[in-house]
Amino acid sequence: MPATFDEFVADRLDGLLRYATVLTDDPYLAQDIVQEVLLRAQQRWPKIDSPPTYVRRMVTNEYLSWRRRLAVRRVTPSSPEVLDLVSPPVSDHSIEYDERDAMLDRLAKLPRKQRAAIVLRYYENYSDEEIAAVLRCATSTVRSQISRALATLRETGPSPSVQPTGARK
Repeated sequence: MPATFDEFVADRLDGLLRYATVLTDDPYLAQDIVQEVLLRAQQRWPKIDSPPTYVRRMVTNEYLSWRRRLAVRRVTPSSPEVLDLVSPPVSDHSIEYDERDAMLDRLAKLPRKQRAAIVLRYYENYSDEEIAAVLRCATSTVRSQISRALATLRETGPSPSVQPTGARK
């Protein structure tokens, strides 16, 4: 585990930006959220017991607060070019872009807590207990949020070939 704040940022910044980008579907907003969170975390650094969990929770809370403030705003998927800056596709097949855009669009329509739970599970590979710690809720609540979100994603899915990346069985 990194001993200093600078080591932590050097080690975790890319992952935090990817996580925030998937949550917000806007890489520029993700950068703003992560920057704000890291500034606050730096001030509290000596008091933080588990920096990875604490900072991830801060990013999640900042995202949830942003969503509350802009609840009326319609989130539209980013262009493939913007998404490529965040995470380059494995290959250059148009179907992969379509599937990724369709999944991001469907994720954007989920309620904010369901979306956060899905992103933590399938994009960050967090366990139920880790998600519960980030969202500050019971593990049973995490499981029900994920179950509801997956049901919604299945109902609204354009095709059965579009599934969350890294889905657990």
